[in-house]
Amino acid sequence: MQLDHDRSRREYPLAPLLGVGTIIADGARVLLIQRGREPMRGLWTVPGGLVEVGETLRDAARREAREETGLDVEIGALVEAVDAIHRDPDGRIRYHYAIVDFLARPVADRTPQAAADAAAASWVGWDELARFPTTPGLAAVLEKARRLLAAG
Repeated sequence: MQLDHDRSRREYPLAPLLGVGTIIADGARVLLIQRGREPMRGLWTVPGGLVEVGETLRDAARREAREETGLDVEIGALVEAVDAIHRDPDGRIRYHYAIVDFLARPVADRTPQAAADAAAASWVGWDELARFPTTPGLAAVLEKARRLLAAG
């Protein structure tokens, strides 16, 4: 069965949708985007989106980073795989994503520009993350990414 990944099938999907997240780190800072669409419009997260048919996870992470921030990145280590399941008030599953998060680094020194699903993009110091309202579970994933970076 071929799944329809257009926007109308993201809500109340027939099966979980596969997504990627790109944790773009540059020294003492990480790039966050503000979600411009539901689910969780207005919250801060990392660039990401759905994997396209025939696309590898790493290629999807690279593409999503470019689409949402304008940055070209080099994809590094796998950080975490997370489930994002959102229920409506009746308890039905409104959104269900399985998301694979990767570390990445920018390949050039450029200013990110919010585009596609991102309402804003900002470099944030690792020690400033608590000031940003982020998507559920992101703080733990970013802490794991920070530890991986520190370990080399």
